[in-house]
Amino acid sequence: MMIMIRAIIRPEKADAVLAALMDAGFPAVTKYSVAGRGKQRGIKIGEVTYDEIPKTMLMSVIQAEDKDFVINTIMNTARTGTKGAFGDGKIFINEVDCAYTISSGIMEGAEVAA
Repeated sequence: MMIMIRAIIRPEKADAVLAALMDAGFPAVTKYSVAGRGKQRGIKIGEVTYDEIPKTMLMSVIQAEDKDFVINTIMNTARTGTKGAFGDGKIFINEVDCAYTISSGIMEGAEVAA
């Protein structure tokens, strides 16, 4: 089974996370610039509240057995300091039924084994 990992992280941590994933043998990642807010409801500086904070989303599809390793790699690299801080991000996991390579038309996933 394949899973999709979507990690929303601080933009300044993206290059380090991408390098750590590459070094760990997981080079296939899609990177997006996104904006949003978490539980902290944005940042208030003086009288101005910024409720759309710039973040980076990294998306990767991997084999389910690699899930814990990849999640730990992302968390350990994206975390601020040793204990972390508000705004470090969030990781979402979804199952992937199948995936198609456009150039070859080859399908990977659950239906191939059936």
